[in-house]
Amino acid sequence: KKDRIMVKYILVVTFLLAIFSLCSCKTKQDLLDEKVKQLTEWSNRRTVIQMNSNKYSTYVKSKPRNYSMIVMFTALDPKRGCSVCREANDEFTILANSYRFSPAYTSSLFFAVVDFDEGSEVFQSLGLNSAPAFMHFPPKGKRKGADTYDIQRLGFHADNLAKWMAERTEVVVRIFRPPNYTGTVVLVLLFSLAGGLLYVRRNSLEFFYNKTFWSILSIFIVLAMTSGQMWNHIRGPPYYHRNPQNGAIHYIHGSSQGQLVAETHIIMLIHAAIVGGFILLNEAHQPKVDISKRRIMAIGGLVLVAFFLSLLMSIFRQKYQGYPYSFLLR
Repeated sequence: KKDRIMVKYILVVTFLLAIFSLCSCKTKQDLLDEKVKQLTEWSNRRTVIQMNSNKYSTYVKSKPRNYSMIVMFTALDPKRGCSVCREANDEFTILANSYRFSPAYTSSLFFAVVDFDEGSEVFQSLGLNSAPAFMHFPPKGKRKGADTYDIQRLGFHADNLAKWMAERTEVVVRIFRPPNYTGTVVLVLLFSLAGGLLYVRRNSLEFFYNKTFWSILSIFIVLAMTSGQMWNHIRGPPYYHRNPQNGAIHYIHGSSQGQLVAETHIIMLIHAAIVGGFILLNEAHQPKVDISKRRIMAIGGLVLVAFFLSLLMSIFRQKYQGYPYSFLLR
């Protein structure tokens, strides 16, 4: 009799556990459906969802989750002094908009942004000491190292972000940028200004044949192109890099695979100083110039070339480890 009672007890307990398990599964599914529904609603209003610490904990960190999240961590308040956060935010928005209106759009991938002033606890939990930063949160499993975007090497251009997103989520998106007529308007204004100037000076166009004018213009274009301005335009790197460990600011990228905007400006100034030194050396050779001025120009030109060429080689050694040559500076 006792055995029968025990069997009945076990059957009842098993039945109750089965019912509880079914109810629990249903609750999780309902919770997941509610989360996806809410995220979809927010995404329809704005492609990049604004999140604070609570929303991040609920929709990104907590389970259940059958969707991926691409999250940008930033500090858009001007008081924070993040000079590149606004530009990175614009590129991230372009990526999110391109995905929203692409054939690849589904409710399995969402874009979000967490601002430091609204989610400082999130920054602390992830060990973030600088902004902007981009991270991918997969639907299952733990994040891997590649789920953190290498902004220092790749910049924050929307096309590079799209390639990284495709590697992490297998969602391929073609970037569509809104039409920008600023360049066209500026070009029209410049041509109009140049045409008006030529019309006003139509009776005296000697300046048009001035060798000095064309020399300065040519040197400026060469300096701009050789300093890496086109690379900046394509890759969109940050202006400087802040070390997350000690907060130190670096204006020279430590790797040969990348560069900073400030770095290109520094290189451009160094190249300009070297060019100026060679110009002084060339002018010092002219016999029409007074001998004392020629001596000063020669010494000044030699100092400029020697010092700034040494500085350029020193920076090159810093970026390309193992480069064997140096001059004056190491």
